[in-house]
Amino acid sequence: MKRLILVFAILLLSGSVRAEGSAATPQADTLAVATAEQPAIEQASQAATAEAIWEQAAAAYNSANYDQAIEAYMAILVQGKHSAKLYYNLANAHFKKNELGKAILYYNRALRLKPGDEDIRHNLAYAESSTKDSIEAIPEFFLTTWVRAIRSLLSGNAWTILSLVMLALALGMALLFMLAQRLSLRKVGFYVMAVAGILFIVTTLFAISERKISINHSEAIVMSSSVSIKSSPDRAATELFVLHEGTKLTIGETIEGWAEVRIADGRKGWIETSRIEKI
Repeated sequence: MKRLILVFAILLLSGSVRAEGSAATPQADTLAVATAEQPAIEQASQAATAEAIWEQAAAAYNSANYDQAIEAYMAILVQGKHSAKLYYNLANAHFKKNELGKAILYYNRALRLKPGDEDIRHNLAYAESSTKDSIEAIPEFFLTTWVRAIRSLLSGNAWTILSLVMLALALGMALLFMLAQRLSLRKVGFYVMAVAGILFIVTTLFAISERKISINHSEAIVMSSSVSIKSSPDRAATELFVLHEGTKLTIGETIEGWAEVRIADGRKGWIETSRIEKI
């Protein structure tokens, strides 16, 4: 009898412990939900702030107060928000101040995010025509130019979406080819599948290429009014040629504050990294 009472008492105690444990769970869940909601609230607040700053920047630009507009646009960038329109407006403000280096830099950054935008391309070309350096690019095979022109019509994300559409179309036509009873439908399925498959490969290659370009940081813009390109990474080295603000460079090897660069006509040399800014 005593053993029976003892077992009964142990069961009662264990049941009460479980009840207490289950009662604590909703409090922990409530705390977790509150913590999870906090970043969303902060993001909403930042979005509202960015929108207000954007309106201030637009008002400043329309009033020809370009310094204030640039300051406002930079405040948005500091928040980690990037867009082709933001870089485009920032470039326009710098161009109005005749700061060609920064204008060309931000036009290029805008173009990377939206390569098919005609306004960005037009303004970038106009800004580049205002630079002092007139550099003739090395002629390239016409097919390379043609492919680059087509690839630049869309962004990397757009090419990715288009490649997925082509893949879905190819798979759908493959099913039609295998399951259709009529010979005419099977022929349609086969030919459309073949074309969609080829387009899938092409658009995928374009998407990969645009992605590589968007994350490539081997190009830079000269930010100084003029800078000497040296034969070696040393200020006392022989001066090969002089470049001016706004010229685009391709960066190679970097050594202790110096970078080996190449310009469009194929000439190479060394420049101080403090005189350039990567796109």
